Amino acid sequence: MRIAMIGSGYVGLVSAACFADFGHDVVCVDKDQGKIDRLLKGEIPIYEPGLSELVAENTAAGRLSFTTDLPKGIEGASVIFIAVGTPSRRGDGHADLSYVYAVAQEIADNLSNPAVIVTKSTVPVGTGDEVERIIGEAGSQAKFAVASNPEFLREGSAIGDFKRPDRIVCGTDDDWARQVLAEVYRPLFLNKSPILFTSRRSAELIKYAANAFLATKISFINEMADLCEKVGANVQDVSHGIGMDNRIGSKFLHAGPGYGGSCFPKDTLALLKTAEDHDCPARIVEAVVKTNDSRKRAMGRKVIEALGGQARGKTVALLGLTFKPNTDDMRDAPSIAIAQALIDEGVEVVAFDPEGMEIAADLMPNVAMKSSAYDAIAGADAVALVTEWDAFRALDLARVKTLMRQPVMVDLRNIYDPGELRGAGFSYHSVGRP
Repeated sequence: MRIAMIGSGYVGLVSAACFADFGHDVVCVDKDQGKIDRLLKGEIPIYEPGLSELVAENTAAGRLSFTTDLPKGIEGASVIFIAVGTPSRRGDGHADLSYVYAVAQEIADNLSNPAVIVTKSTVPVGTGDEVERIIGEAGSQAKFAVASNPEFLREGSAIGDFKRPDRIVCGTDDDWARQVLAEVYRPLFLNKSPILFTSRRSAELIKYAANAFLATKISFINEMADLCEKVGANVQDVSHGIGMDNRIGSKFLHAGPGYGGSCFPKDTLALLKTAEDHDCPARIVEAVVKTNDSRKRAMGRKVIEALGGQARGKTVALLGLTFKPNTDDMRDAPSIAIAQALIDEGVEVVAFDPEGMEIAADLMPNVAMKSSAYDAIAGADAVALVTEWDAFRALDLARVKTLMRQPVMVDLRNIYDPGELRGAGFSYHSVGRP
């Protein structure tokens, strides 16, 4: 089947490469000439484990191609996926749908054969209705249907998530569109991946509801971590105890500095705005957003407290800058707010991240980027573990202690055992543990 993927960002590129690996003929379309030029040279503009190899293999096999020419890209395509960005709109927090609608209009102006147009971008309820209106009013004689197929990819494990999904959600009431989408995903049926067909509006809401619920779990366990510190309990024991209840589950119950990334921050805001627009306030989600925003700067204050409350003129090394490991994504990363909270108190901040420093350098101009974890640690008064990269899980503690001005470690991801660190002579501070 010929597939056109409009957008070669994180979702578009991963999806295009995986569809091509299933045997489909996929063309990836993007207006960014520089990005397409890099892809044509075999350069991947984002960091995602395994993606470079997957793109190279399918490009060499002739199943995956790249272009900036949308009319040519959608020619003969049975399915056209819209996978462009929907960032939070400045000023009001609504999802910015201008890119989605611009693509819809361009598809409408150039559609010449039957096709199912599928929004894979995360979009508010009712977006598919507007896409359908735009294409319908263009007067094309080609048969078309509009469906929703939200993605549920985790950065750092996106390829595995695509090929072994918990579920595939397809929103459409059109029988022909259902048949086409079933054929697109037929290779996954061999793995018995469940495909859920719903109405288009239900599919659009499923993605927002899922992300808001996961964000709620994160904020909830972070509040429990704060309570654990006050009462002398251990948040890891609490997480394990409640996670064993299969009604709750153990995932997303790890205390830390708050959520970030490309999805949770913007999707929770967009859901709030949708709820407000329909006079149905989402008070729980509203509390989650506020809790998470305050959480990040609170972690900066936690580092200052570990230094005795007097941090001006001292140096703090941040290990990990990206919002999670195995990605270079710095969007709404907790490290940004933590670093700013420290800088506001007169702290010199240095940092190291295995993949995120190039992007972080533009977002954090007052943070000195170092060439390695040990280079960042050298001369620091405190080390703060912000992102749980594997490279930070087995640091040479004797070397770390020797390099530091004073052995203070603030472990915001609870990577290390408190007894081990204190036995090694560190003043050790973690999250929600006595």
